[in-house]
Amino acid sequence: MAVRWVALAVMVWQLPLANAASDEAVRAIAVIYPDIGEPYRSVFSTIIGGIEDQAKGRVASFPVGANANVQDLSSELKRRDIRAVIALGRNGLKVASNLDRNLGVVAGGVLSVPEADAQNLSVHSLAPDPALLFARLKALMPAARRVIVVYDPKQNAWLIKLARDAARAQGLELQAYEAEDLKTATRQYQETLTSADPRRDVLWLPQDSTTVDDTAVLPLVLQEAWNRNLLVFSSSAAHVKRGALFSLYPNNVELGKALAGWAMGYVSSGTAVRGVRPLKEVLMAVNTRTANHLGINLNAWQQRFDMVFPEP
Repeated sequence: MAVRWVALAVMVWQLPLANAASDEAVRAIAVIYPDIGEPYRSVFSTIIGGIEDQAKGRVASFPVGANANVQDLSSELKRRDIRAVIALGRNGLKVASNLDRNLGVVAGGVLSVPEADAQNLSVHSLAPDPALLFARLKALMPAARRVIVVYDPKQNAWLIKLARDAARAQGLELQAYEAEDLKTATRQYQETLTSADPRRDVLWLPQDSTTVDDTAVLPLVLQEAWNRNLLVFSSSAAHVKRGALFSLYPNNVELGKALAGWAMGYVSSGTAVRGVRPLKEVLMAVNTRTANHLGINLNAWQQRFDMVFPEP
């Protein structure tokens, strides 16, 4: 009994120390995010809400414009003894990249960064993890055997590398075609859509400004895929609204929690994993009209969809 009371006393004594350590970590974290209007402002606000949920307290937040004074911000961060910065969006990342090199920086709300920059940063990309995409694909279409994708290596070489391993794990073949300009991408889609077998082949549309042009490429691809009963899935929820079967998109609260976890870990240990990480905090969007057209029964999945098109 005496031993039990001693153990309890030690636990009670340690609680204030744990809380103090947590409070110290929160005070050592700052968020830098773009000072822009809606709808993006709400997105960043939701991510910050997730950061503060995970941190269990308010964190210092700094909105930055296109011409932010990096020197003034750097002085303010130093005055507050900030040790880790969560940089949101392109503007946030641009500013954070010019801050004191001793600061830990994790970026969120961006698709990717140049390979040289990724070696010095931790980047939580907005590109959904191919492993999660392919798992959803196999659940919806177990007969799928080959995933076809057209991509610009300058934007998505890192993602395709992950996708090859993810496809293999699901018993899928990844047929990836490089295209560094719109003309090449269009020709590749035309050849692919002509030869694809809708009984076993599917088309994946990554977030790629070169190969998935929303004006010139997307309407043609979706229409031809519809005509051929070819399943198309995407890394962008906006494409589901236009006819792709499904997509994964960010759960911004959970993304914020993941970013906060990285920052708090850095403050505690002083070390961090560098490089680009795909989006694992996801929600799912589906198009019921497309599913019906393809003969896919969504009834068993109904509770798992976070966004449904066409809207009821």
